[in-house]
Formats: sequence, structure tokens, C-alpha cells
Amino acid sequence: MAQGQPVIVLPEGTNRILGRDAQRNNILAGKVLAETVRTTLGPKGMDKMLVDGLGDIVVTNDGVTILKEMDIEHPAAKMLVEVAKTQEDEVGDGTTTAVIIAGELLKKSESLLDMDIHPTIVAMGYRQAAEKAQEILDDISIDDVGGDTLIKVAMTAMTGKGTEKAREPLAKLVVDAVTQVAEDEKVDTDHIKIEKKDGAIVEDSELIQGVIIDKERVHPGMPKSLKNAKIALLNSPLEVKETEVDAEIRITDPAQMTAFIQQEETMVKDMVNKIVDSGANVLFAQKGIDDLAQHYLAKAGVLAVRRVKKSDIEKLAKATGATVISNLDDLSLDDLGDAGSVEEKKVSGEDMIFVENAKEAKSVTLLVRGSTKHVVDEIERAIDDAIGVVAATVEDGKVVAGGGAPEIEIAKKLNDFADSISGREQLAVKAFAESLEVVPKTLAENAGLDSIDSLVDLRAAHEKSAYMGLDVFSGGVTDMKEAGVIEPKRVKKQAIQSASEAAEMILRIDDVIASTSTPAPDMGGMDPSMGGMPPMM
Repeated sequence: MAQGQPVIVLPEGTNRILGRDAQRNNILAGKVLAETVRTTLGPKGMDKMLVDGLGDIVVTNDGVTILKEMDIEHPAAKMLVEVAKTQEDEVGDGTTTAVIIAGELLKKSESLLDMDIHPTIVAMGYRQAAEKAQEILDDISIDDVGGDTLIKVAMTAMTGKGTEKAREPLAKLVVDAVTQVAEDEKVDTDHIKIEKKDGAIVEDSELIQGVIIDKERVHPGMPKSLKNAKIALLNSPLEVKETEVDAEIRITDPAQMTAFIQQEETMVKDMVNKIVDSGANVLFAQKGIDDLAQHYLAKAGVLAVRRVKKSDIEKLAKATGATVISNLDDLSLDDLGDAGSVEEKKVSGEDMIFVENAKEAKSVTLLVRGSTKHVVDEIERAIDDAIGVVAATVEDGKVVAGGGAPEIEIAKKLNDFADSISGREQLAVKAFAESLEVVPKTLAENAGLDSIDSLVDLRAAHEKSAYMGLDVFSGGVTDMKEAGVIEPKRVKKQAIQSASEAAEMILRIDDVIASTSTPAPDMGGMDPSMGGMPPMM
């Protein structure tokens, strides 16, 4: 090889950022993302309006919805979006908290890196602090979980999410729904269906003991409502099957044509007879229903609905005790489900099928109402969060105080813990403790209070009680346990865990290699104070 000839390892045009530049770049991306959602935290948080390429509008203050709707391209920022998504999947609430804690951990790590502390040491300190934080969280959690507690948890989750005036009735609906589908202290939230319709006030929302299907009868001759319904669920089409392979039928005589059509009709009639003979008077089909079959079903007085979503068929099976049938030959009385009534009702100008007073009632539907589409969408997101936190509380049986109380208590105990550690990790543990204080600090800022005064008052109050939090409505420090502002322990546990793991992972990156098709993650020209997102678009 000739002397001094360059060795080309990466393809031409590859963008590469090394060492401290890569770390600063990633930390800045995390800080900007946290700054973007920060103003939405708490009861007095503001909303964001997001407009996509098609002009569709989303108005929300739900952290994960904002991050999902934003078109983010920076790789480190994408990692923080994953934190929010995990938080949403695991608990359903606390997405904004998780992201701002992760952003603050990255921000504090910057000053540690400037002091020439190695990123691995910072990451190790953060890991130690996160483990200790979980222990402290166990110590300050409250075991008392009754029906009243569940309503308080639901109301806390919905505060500041556009449901203010109907918070209490909605919280009661959510608690009723969760307790009904709970089995052996396990809650499958898939069995709670949320159906939304605009054109009414929030207070008109109701809980249906069964399932609502956003469809209408397939034939106007069918009955509109039936009592003591026997329900058949079919996941195959109710029509004459076509041959599996390409086939050609040659007809040489008009009489053969007539016989062929009659044969098809007979086959369809046989199918309908099998349904009627089983004793079913309601049919929900996942696939299509032939026009002729619709006619025969209407004549037999069967209420039929076609092209029902698979998820709805599963919910109907859970609610009514019916078995989903693939082959009509197998249909018998034992496979049918029971419901007190099946009725087609008009809701906001559209027909919907209400399957009520179901036998099992292990699947329920929340019919959410609101004045406009955007209002009802935001209420649905609030109810979704409330269902998640109530389910987590039912399963774990442990709650913590809200209003920034656990963060202040954990920060206080972590500072004591840091003094017992030798070495540079001590500084990282102290930085972790300070980072957690971003939650009460942000709550105060969003409520228009002085964040420094609020933090000082909270720290002083925590010398006496671990449940003292910030009351953003009065501006003072209050016992959150007494005030009924409580959250599931799982929300805080998951937020601290995922935020610290994401921060550790980002800190350990010292080389960003982007392929030619990916634009370099350039953060220049970004104004974090404006929530500046240009380089992330």
C-alpha cells in the first residue's frame, strides 16, 4: 500500500459526529424535546395545537400524543419519544413527567461532563440513584386503596385535560368500568371499549353494560330492537363461496342457468336456516352478508350486522358469553351469547347498535360525549389515562401523593444517600436528586407561581411530612393525601425508571454515524425557548 494513502471505511457522504460534540448534540436534543412538552404539565398546563401535512388538527396537552404527532427526526430525541410511549403502554399516564425528568437528567449531566467527569461514571451514578429512588418510593407509598381512593386517582389523572367540569361523574364511570372488567385483581383494559360521539355535553357520557357497535342493521326489514337476545358471532362470510382455484362453469342451456341460480339461492337459504334453527335472533358477522341472505334473515326476524371489527367481535364474545364460529355447521344453542336487549339507536345522527345488559358484563363500553370533535377527542385521551391509572391501582394496591410530593421526598433522601457514597458518582447522585425537583418546579411555573419560593416551601414542609405537595390552585403547600391528590405508585416508578435508563443510554453515546440518506442531526439555529423544532422536522 502506498505511503499516506487514506483508508476509506465509511461510504462517501456519511455524516459523523464524534466525542463531546456528539454528547452535546444529543443532550441538546433531549433538552429541547423536554422543553416542548414541559408547559403542558399539571392542572394548569397549557395545550398544544398540532397541524399535520393534510391540515388535520389535534389540540391536546397529553405528552405522548404531542410527541407522536410531531415529526421528529433527531435520533436522540426519538429515544425520548420511546420513553413516553413505554410510559403510555405500561401505565397510561405520566408521559410528560417521564420526558421532562429525562430532559433534566441530560441537562444536569452536561455540567458534570464539563467538570471532566467521565460519561460512564455519570451513568453509573444515575443507575445507583434510580435504584435508591425505587426503594424510597416503596417507603413513601400508601397501601389504603378503596373505592374512594380509585375515584381520587381517576380525578387526579383527568385534572387539566379539558374535563374539568365533568371530572367527578367521568371518574365514577371509569372506576365502575374498571372494577367490572377486573378479574382476580387483574385488569385487561382491552375489555373497556371507548366509543366517542360529538354533539352533546360531557355530562351525557354513560357506561353501557355491554358493547356498542358503530354499525347499522344490514336490512331495513329487520327488527330495530330485541329483548332477551340470543347472539351468534360469525367470522366467515355469509355468502356462496367462490372456488379456491380458477374454475369455469359452462352453461349450454337456459334451464341450466335457472337451476344454477336456484342452487345458489338454496345454499344461501340453508346457511340462514342454520342460524335460525340454532335459536339465534341476532347475528354479528365479521365479513360480508350476501344481499339474498339479508332478505332471508329479515324474513326470519333476525337482526344482522356485517363487517364488524375483529376487536368488537372479541368484546362481544367476552360480554355475552358467545363463541365465535367459523363454520355454520358447528353452530348450536351452546355457542350463542345472551344479552338483555339489542337495539339500534340514533346517536348524533348516526345509527349504532347497543348490546346491553350482557350476561357476563366482563366487557363494557364508555360512550363519551362532547360538544365538538376536538373536545371529544381530548376527553377520550383523558379517560384513557384515567382507565390506565385506575387499572394500575387495582392491580398494585399502592398509591403515592401527587403535586410533586414524591419527587421532593425522593430528592431529599437521595441527597442524604449521596453523602454516604465516595467517589465521583456522588456528584451524579446529587444531580439526579436535583433533576427530580423539575416536576414541582414545572408545576409551579405552569401555575404562574414563583418556582424558587415554591421549592423552598416544599423542602421545608418535607421536614415534617412526606405527603406535602404543591396546591397549584391556592399557590400554597398542602398535604396531598388529605387533599385527595393521589397517583398510582406505578406511574412514578415507571417514569423514574425509564427516564434514567434513557438518559444513561444517551450519555454513553460518543459517536453518531448517519448514513447518506439521513440528514446530519444538526442542532444549529434552534431556539429552545421557542420550543424550536426546525431541525427535528
